[in-house]
Amino acid sequence: MSKTKSAFFCQGCGYESTKWLGKCPGCNSWNTFVEEVIVKGSDKKEKDEWAEYKGDRKLKTISINEVSSAEEKRIFTKDAELNRVLGGGIVLGSIVLVAGEPGIGKSTLFLQNGLQLTEITTLYISGEESEQQIKMRADRIGSKNENFYLLTETNTQTIFQEIKKLKPQLVIVDSIQTLQSPFVESGSGSVSQIRECAAELQRFAKESNTPVFLIGHITKDGNIAGPKILEHMVDTVLQFEGDRHYAYRILRTLKNRFGSTAELGIYEMTSGGMRAVSNPSEILITQKEEQLSGIAIAATMEGQRPLLIEGQALVTQSIYGTPQRTVSGFDLRRLQLLLAVLEKRGGFHFGVKDVFINIAGGLKVEDPSIDLAIVTALLSSYEDVPVNQHYCFAGEVGLSGEIRAVNRIEQRIAEAEKLGFEKIIVSKYNAKSLGKLKFNIDVIALAKVEELYQYLF
Repeated sequence: MSKTKSAFFCQGCGYESTKWLGKCPGCNSWNTFVEEVIVKGSDKKEKDEWAEYKGDRKLKTISINEVSSAEEKRIFTKDAELNRVLGGGIVLGSIVLVAGEPGIGKSTLFLQNGLQLTEITTLYISGEESEQQIKMRADRIGSKNENFYLLTETNTQTIFQEIKKLKPQLVIVDSIQTLQSPFVESGSGSVSQIRECAAELQRFAKESNTPVFLIGHITKDGNIAGPKILEHMVDTVLQFEGDRHYAYRILRTLKNRFGSTAELGIYEMTSGGMRAVSNPSEILITQKEEQLSGIAIAATMEGQRPLLIEGQALVTQSIYGTPQRTVSGFDLRRLQLLLAVLEKRGGFHFGVKDVFINIAGGLKVEDPSIDLAIVTALLSSYEDVPVNQHYCFAGEVGLSGEIRAVNRIEQRIAEAEKLGFEKIIVSKYNAKSLGKLKFNIDVIALAKVEELYQYLF
């Protein structure tokens, strides 16, 4: 008979305590401890479960010089966006956590990718849907795969028995919050259950060299549900996000041990599943018949990929005593900084105006190189004079009104050239690094915001 006892766990970071605490010593958050029943001892198997997968690999201390530095083996999916976000494909033995809001398309995306991998055996474990529901979605996607297997189960020991029989080369779990381990007596979705189930799947992935995708839920705050340790345990954390009112979805890397954390994949939600968008610049710039004031195109970078996005500004006379500052997809503090620069260096009275900023397409952009486009859009709306729609901008604006250089300027210029823009306005300090490079687009180099105003208006 195993000894049953309870412990208190922090819902924020998973910190374990024998008694209830008001403040967590791990993450310093208040009132996050919950009591959960745990089982220790005789239930847990001591023998090596995955010995048959290991082959001849012996566990011993080894010098780092003895380790071969071969490139990690990867499975290349049919989805170029997912390959890029993962750093070039699925690494064997990796464990990937994918989080996003309900109904955003996580299950659809990974069901679709599993069905497209016809040359490997894939096991899709669902604790949320029946086989019939998954089959209906697969029929809608329209992919056929003889090597794709379904398992609707939540008990981890039953799952591992099926894995031993099937020996899949890829495992997709939808979702980690529905799994239950018999070694922990608390309910599914609790801190200790999520941590134990993730640890068992991590042990399986590393020892069997099988990649595992864990689909996870998020809380109302937008954080991944469960203990913070879940994000530390996995190799890669992907965030699947998007606006319900747009058809576009963004797959963003938050952590990646095998590639860049600045990568971004863009999808379009269609009736036949998720469609990868190979040229997002075209969808992020609205096609207009006439020129309108308050619009400027920014050349930004998301990871290795250049994007051209549309910044929109509306400046109106303030009716109330305190002017409004409203942003969508842009940092509010950054906007206040730019307005202060324009007021101080340019003499524009934004202090009596309501200012609204929007990044078209539902994107959220943190790249400071869009400052120049936002400033141009603000000035255009302030003067009510449209900016030529064949101009685009790449530059950071400093507090003294100077236009600062930005990185990877050649890629930004090449993207603008590819999309048929006539002029790109950049920092004077970037122009020096361009040297003798030849472009089929006019590169205008400016040093100050005052020069920008004189050039455009």
